[in-house]
This record gives sequence, structure tokens and C-alpha cells, in this order.
Amino acid sequence: MRFQTRGRHVIDLIFPIALFFVFAASALIVLILAADLYGSTTSQLKVNDETRSALAYIEEKIRQNDTEGALEIVNIEQTDCLAISADYNGILCTTYIYEYEGMLKELFIRNGVSFTLKNGRDIMEISSLSMTCPEKHLYRFVVTDSDGSQSSLVASERSVP
Repeated sequence: MRFQTRGRHVIDLIFPIALFFVFAASALIVLILAADLYGSTTSQLKVNDETRSALAYIEEKIRQNDTEGALEIVNIEQTDCLAISADYNGILCTTYIYEYEGMLKELFIRNGVSFTLKNGRDIMEISSLSMTCPEKHLYRFVVTDSDGSQSSLVASERSVP
């Protein structure tokens, strides 16, 4: 009895190799798209982190020290500063929040003591901070991050009469 042997064709070799390259190319395309998506997502999160964290910090400081007449925007060394006044056991102190040399800074100091803005404690890196008082007891803050994106916050004193 004779067995029939089937002859091998070139397509038997080319088809699995072509199929492998199709799957490899598909996997590479998916990998490139995923890396691009990851990069854009992390850059957007960084932008949100810089601006929103700075605004959340300012808002929390306002809420922590919310007493009537405690907030004021003052200009020191040609820089706008949010001045938050407080009385600690009879000692009058002021917290200044401002942008100085690309950093959001905070300076807590006893009233009457001389100081410069460079003495403040670094909080986080920002490009600029602008603050305005459009109405009495209403404050608007705009933070610009290193990429030029801006976020704003409008806050008011809750303890106003």
C-alpha cells in the first residue's frame, strides 16, 4: 500500500510568517497609541495638579482663618500678597501668601516685625499668581502654571456681617 504524500507549497511557509508580522505590527501600533495616551494624560494631570493644588491651598488657608476683616490684598515689594490676620493668644500675626520667583510662598510673621518676601516658605512651583478684590469680601485668584494654563478661584469671607 502506498501513502500519498502531499507536496509542500511556498504558501505553507509564507502564510504563518505573514500572519506573525500582521500580529506584531498590530501589537506595535497598540503599544504606540497607549504610550501616546499615557503621555498626554500625565501631562494633563500635571497641569491640573499645579494649578488646582495652589488654588486649593489658598482656599484652605482662607477657610482656616475665616474671621471678619481678616483678609486683605496688600502690595509688598511690588508683589500682590494675600494677608490673613489672626490673633494667637493676644499676639497679632499675619500670614502672607504670594508668588515670588516662580514659587507660591507663605510667610507667617508677627505684626511689626520687618521682613522681605524672599523669607517666605516655598509651597509649590507656579508661574504666576494674580489676585483681585472685585467686590468687598470677594476675592479672585488666577494661577498660571509652567505650561501657561490658567485656573481661577473666587472665594469670599463667610464670616462677613
